[in-house]
Amino acid sequence: MTSSATTGLHIGLLGCDRHVVDLLTEAVARGGRVVFACDVSERDVRMLADRGLCRADVPASGSWEPLVDATQCDCVLVAADGWTDARGEGVRKLVQAGRRLILSHPSTLSMLWAYEIDMIRVDSGATVVPDLADRLHPFVARLRGLVEAGLAGASPLGNVDAIVMERRPEAFDRESVLRAFCRDADLLRAVAGDAKRLSTLGATPHGSSLATLAVELSGPANVPVRWQAVRGDAPRARLSLLCERGSATIDIPDDPRGAWLAREAGIDGVVTSERSLSFDRPAAVLDLLSGPPAAGTASDAPGTETIPPATWPDAARTIEYAETVPRSIAKGRAIDLHQEEFSEIGTFKGTMASLGCGIVLAGLLLLMLATLVGGIAREAGWEAGERIAGAWPWIVLAVLVAFLALQVIPLLIREPGRGRR
Repeated sequence: MTSSATTGLHIGLLGCDRHVVDLLTEAVARGGRVVFACDVSERDVRMLADRGLCRADVPASGSWEPLVDATQCDCVLVAADGWTDARGEGVRKLVQAGRRLILSHPSTLSMLWAYEIDMIRVDSGATVVPDLADRLHPFVARLRGLVEAGLAGASPLGNVDAIVMERRPEAFDRESVLRAFCRDADLLRAVAGDAKRLSTLGATPHGSSLATLAVELSGPANVPVRWQAVRGDAPRARLSLLCERGSATIDIPDDPRGAWLAREAGIDGVVTSERSLSFDRPAAVLDLLSGPPAAGTASDAPGTETIPPATWPDAARTIEYAETVPRSIAKGRAIDLHQEEFSEIGTFKGTMASLGCGIVLAGLLLLMLATLVGGIAREAGWEAGERIAGAWPWIVLAVLVAFLALQVIPLLIREPGRGRR
């Protein structure tokens, strides 16, 4: 169902890629139009104009600054292709200004940038929607229901032995494979829950290709989760539940409006159920600009509610997953994923913890130095040096008092309420 809040949108572009084109196609079909294009090449403007998605003379600029003005456009579509530090700074300023944005995901594989955007979003109340619609397909809710029913001993397929996702990416260079994993990681989180540990197989630390990469995730349900890049004739994905008494599989097309195919089979491999259902990803993402869908929306399976849409913290978490993959490859071991909530208060507490350790070490060093200087001063009859060395307890006390005084800062600052998406 199309929301009235997403019809007739005045749209600003910050870069251009195929995901932005898909979203723009849907927005124009709803009566929207491009009113400003930033960081978009002349070639891309001509391509959009040829497709009827914008005027050939649409105002363009190499800078993101015109998009900060809310009178210029209703929302901003941000592309991942051609990402630069300047575009990242532009997104940061747009979020600070409280604008509505839809970001191609992943825009960048920088975890720190992603969590910084989240902290700014909380303060400014900006609407930041990641282009992650796959989890909203009813078939995904069905798989999630089978996992939960298996844990409760009520699934017709029995306990879930493993969750396997095979992805045929567009290319097998490190950047393309990591981006594909980053998008799929949100789908795996929606089905299996947030992972606690990540490990990799089949990739060399210094190789430029990740054609044989396999990523294993261990989640809260202790169900093995495996993602693997595989070669194939066309980009697509397959997500499977391997269960005690059979399997459930969904084939996911690369086409943003293509039909998904779901199959359930018994232990003997005989297909017991097969269904096909089209899904319009761009329409689902645009609908989120007006807020998440109401809870309890009917899904494919009776009694199963749809999975909540991906928020920006969800997107930041998948970027953290993808950024952890190269570290796991380099170290050749599993990496623990920290379950932290990134906020200004959390950052303050982490800084204070590090500072406290530094003060302890500095205090020990000062003690040894003062003892050494005091002994030399006594032997040399240097009274001033002996007095200075004898003042070290007061110096340490003053530093500790100042450090303890800093701990009351969170009590004086009201924690801001959670912003919108």
